[in-house]
Amino acid sequence: MAATRQIKLGVFVRPSGNHIASWRHPDAHSDAGWNFQRIVQMAQTAERGLLDMLFSADTQSAWTAEGGGMERQHYVAWLEPFTLKAALTGFTKNIGLACTQTTTYNEPYSLARRFATLDHISGGRSAWNVITSGNPTEAQNFGQDVHLSKADRYKRATEFVKVVSGLWDSWDDDAFIRDRESGLFFDVNKMHVLNHQGAYFKVKGPLNVSRPPQGRPVIIQAGTSDAGREMAAETADVVFSAANDIEESRAYYSDLKSRMAKYGRAPDEIKVLPGVAFSVAPTAQEAIDKYEQLQDLVHPDIAIGLASRRIGFDLTPYPQDGPLPPPPEKVDGDRSSRSYMMYELARRENLTIAQMAKKFAAARGHFFVTGSTKQVADVLEEWFTTGACDGFNLIPPLYPNSLEDFVNLVVPELQRRGLFRTRYEGSTLRGHLGLERPESRYARPKSAAAE
Repeated sequence: MAATRQIKLGVFVRPSGNHIASWRHPDAHSDAGWNFQRIVQMAQTAERGLLDMLFSADTQSAWTAEGGGMERQHYVAWLEPFTLKAALTGFTKNIGLACTQTTTYNEPYSLARRFATLDHISGGRSAWNVITSGNPTEAQNFGQDVHLSKADRYKRATEFVKVVSGLWDSWDDDAFIRDRESGLFFDVNKMHVLNHQGAYFKVKGPLNVSRPPQGRPVIIQAGTSDAGREMAAETADVVFSAANDIEESRAYYSDLKSRMAKYGRAPDEIKVLPGVAFSVAPTAQEAIDKYEQLQDLVHPDIAIGLASRRIGFDLTPYPQDGPLPPPPEKVDGDRSSRSYMMYELARRENLTIAQMAKKFAAARGHFFVTGSTKQVADVLEEWFTTGACDGFNLIPPLYPNSLEDFVNLVVPELQRRGLFRTRYEGSTLRGHLGLERPESRYARPKSAAAE
């Protein structure tokens, strides 16, 4: 009898919360950008709620190049996420640890080594969120004046992921025999040299870390552009998508899964988790009040600045009470990317620049649900059961309050409906997500092994 399909839940970790004004709230942990104990508390709350993974975003520069309001935002300094996730292995036992690392300003060998090590330290709970660096200011921190074009970044990223995956297969699972009597530490026939030579990288191998407990750490991507979807269909295990409504998410889900067959992959080999921000309380009015309290803390300068950065050009010269202007002809992106969700949002709801920016600031283009415990659970269930997703990447607006609200209110309701686990049944992140442990590319076919 097949197991009942259940919702998968990641949680997006941001210092005081994902809402742009969260740090101004009286309950906020406004020092969480550098106070490790605050992050430990988040991780342990998420694990108490039996969530699948903690997810950390990252960029290789301070976020100081927005259209305005730089000095008012808290996304400017935070703990480096890979080091953070390694440290969290000592304070958690089950929850997956997902870490963002760029393919544009890293090298495959060193990155493969780090994530293989994290997988061993954590007992098979690591995940790599692959990004190509959408922030052009990063180039200036790596000896470059100009950021690579989006097309070149994706070509480099596709090759980068292939090299890393190959390096993770450098050793068979049983390569290290450690036979004291014969004096053989490993079986040389079970060591594999990659010898990769491509357009962007030349990497010999083998990796000097044994094969990870998961076979390969979970690979996550978040691309919504056509290039991002294609790369995800070929290489990703999890996709963190962004959608403003259920129909948009259904279309994305169907499109992404339909691309997988050409790469020899089944649809269930990728879990699609759209981001969902939320305000939940025992009653709908309490939830609305919480949401409005945060929205009242949004300064216009930072809302316009954030919108400018995400849309790709400066909105500050335009009247805030006027309509959103058309974009410049040349913006590094396309109309399927998250940046252009703002145009659809403004058009659909007839919003001014100020209204659009403030609404976008609440969840940065992700869906926002506000309501009672039952209302929020109803929305999540509808998305999950009608072909919009395999679960969600939770985007708590305020830490610690919002995450605690979800764990204390929504998780029990989802469990009551049979939609979410009541205990961790596996020991690895792949196990939590219902993903198979991949065989090494060097493994003998089962038919041959049986002969």
